[in-house]
Amino acid sequence: MRPSSGNPPPPSAPNRPQRRRPDLTLPLPHRDPSLAVPLPLPPPPSSAPSSTTTTTTTSSSSNHHHSLPSHHHPHPVPIPNPSDLDRIRRIGSGSGGTVYMVLHRPTGHPYALKVIYGNHEESVRRQICREIEILRTADNPFVVRCHGMFDRAGEIQVLLEYMDGGSLEGRRIPDEPTLASVARQVLIGLAYLHRGKIVHRDIKPSNLLINSRREVKIADFGVSRILAQTMDPCNSAVGTIAYMSPERINTDLNHGIYDGFAGDIWSLGLSILEFYLGRFPYGNDIGRQGDWASLMCAICYSQPPEAPPTASADFRSFIKCCLQMDPAKRWTAARLLGHPFIAQAVPHPQQPSQGNPMPPPPPPPQHAHSV
Repeated sequence: MRPSSGNPPPPSAPNRPQRRRPDLTLPLPHRDPSLAVPLPLPPPPSSAPSSTTTTTTTSSSSNHHHSLPSHHHPHPVPIPNPSDLDRIRRIGSGSGGTVYMVLHRPTGHPYALKVIYGNHEESVRRQICREIEILRTADNPFVVRCHGMFDRAGEIQVLLEYMDGGSLEGRRIPDEPTLASVARQVLIGLAYLHRGKIVHRDIKPSNLLINSRREVKIADFGVSRILAQTMDPCNSAVGTIAYMSPERINTDLNHGIYDGFAGDIWSLGLSILEFYLGRFPYGNDIGRQGDWASLMCAICYSQPPEAPPTASADFRSFIKCCLQMDPAKRWTAARLLGHPFIAQAVPHPQQPSQGNPMPPPPPPPQHAHSV
């Protein structure tokens, strides 16, 4: 018999599983495009950026549907020229960059300057500019102000309000009226952002800052979440996952639907409970040593944490209204502002205080502003 030309066909392997499944589908969450904006958060002055040799965010944003109500600031701070900023000390660092306390030489005004290193594609830079522009339109006393962005020699620099008390990470606040004051201020800022259809997505103690006037403000230094995907696809810190809502971690829990507003409320409730307890509500050992599996199982499959019986009924109710497994049952930020627990808040720091005022913050720690 004449041998056939060409290579013989490979032996069939009927039991070998196929390596590719073109029909494979994943239960991805169905997000409303108008809400899926991974925004950081800080706000701006109304004055126009000063002309410098660097690039500031003056381009018109394509995200005008994220309009935020404005609170008039009687004394807006002009955007300084970056050449007039002196770096005083480093106040935070991480994979996303470094944050410095800087002084504006002509006025002596302090700022926080986040410097983001790396060579970023033009599309990423444009996205950062759009998001910073949205942040500059935010104007609320309980959201850290963003004064602008500079693009200098390959560095992206974001100029932010300086909070001299640092973050609330690691603070214990057992006094309920004081804790109610903290929660009230955060809720006002969060309700403001939610009204403008902005989802924070990273509420946690290190993103809640305090100043010497005892004002607590929401922050998220710049554009870490955008850069995390471009610099390191696995750059999701356990500390951030620890405050994610169950349905954000496991999309099967809510039929693949993720409500970012309700996710922020879960993160807020967990943070407030942590302040009261002085420890992470799921336990200090869960997830803090890199054990992601135990952390995510605890969040997704165990019962939500509760305030201890020693707490008041109002505080236990407040935490329960935030930490519901069903996101539809969580109260909104606006509704939580009317909760009886918030009613016991000490007066706003700028108002006369009778009784138990919020203690002044300690000196800022070395890593006051997380990156």
